[in-house]
Amino acid sequence: MAGSFRLATFNVENLDWSPSAEEEFERRLAVLRPLFSRLAADVICLQEVDAQRPTPQAPRRFLALDRLLADSAYENFHRATSLRPGAKTPADVHNLAILSRWPIVERRQIHHDIVARWSWTPPAEGGAPTTPIDIAFDRPLLYARIALPNGAALHVANLHLRAPRAVPLGYENGASCRSSRCWAEGQFLAAQKREGQALEARLFVERLFDAENDPLIAVCGDLNADEHDAPTRLLRGAPEEDMTEAPPRALLSLEARVAEPARFTVVHAGRRVLLDQILASRALAERCGEVDIFNEGLEDEVTAKDPILGSLHAPVVASFEL
Repeated sequence: MAGSFRLATFNVENLDWSPSAEEEFERRLAVLRPLFSRLAADVICLQEVDAQRPTPQAPRRFLALDRLLADSAYENFHRATSLRPGAKTPADVHNLAILSRWPIVERRQIHHDIVARWSWTPPAEGGAPTTPIDIAFDRPLLYARIALPNGAALHVANLHLRAPRAVPLGYENGASCRSSRCWAEGQFLAAQKREGQALEARLFVERLFDAENDPLIAVCGDLNADEHDAPTRLLRGAPEEDMTEAPPRALLSLEARVAEPARFTVVHAGRRVLLDQILASRALAERCGEVDIFNEGLEDEVTAKDPILGSLHAPVVASFEL
């Protein structure tokens, strides 16, 4: 529709393909394609897009994504995708993608470009070694500047923060943490990674505010954090949640416009949580109309059986007037 657009975010749950699993992949397509059609998005941020090799020695390509989008409204969308940090090709799993009906005039990925890597030394207790552990973010942030039909720039950041799962530590033979001590330290490192990358994303947003008056900014993705958790608060940039008026540079949660009973994107052990979010600058939020979360029939990620045909995450879509 002229003068309006729809922006969506969707974790597509390890979108992968292999010749040996062709039948299973076709079953996934039969579930995902109608959902993409229902989104009717003009700009969509995807997480967990795997990359495959067409032949054993060939570079990885987004074969599964190409298959998903073929013969759909999204087939000819402009596309920005992430690379494995330090490489020129995608990672095998958990890549990011931004699809846009309109031209992407700038694209880049951010991975320790603002917040430097750091190290952490475990406490010297119980005879455990005290070798420093290097800490790096699991995935980059993907940014695209999109030229809207009215000439304005839409700044989109696609983010997939680390899940709250313990980081493996080397002092237990490199295996998963079996002791309570190892698990607690691994969880602490996971929180550092998640909040550290949220900080880097927030500082990148600050640069966008520095460069433009009243920018149209959307930070989208799987934050692996609920709306009140520390990573989300860092991204929003609002010192207090109960402030009567948010600061000018605060990002606003568009999901707050959804009725509380339906305000969730994941079901975890019976608990409904909002992990997938769209955070918008004031200038963009003021143009937002309807916000929908397509979570009908969402399976519980703890008890869901493989293969997952759709996704264990619900997509979020917001409509805007220009």
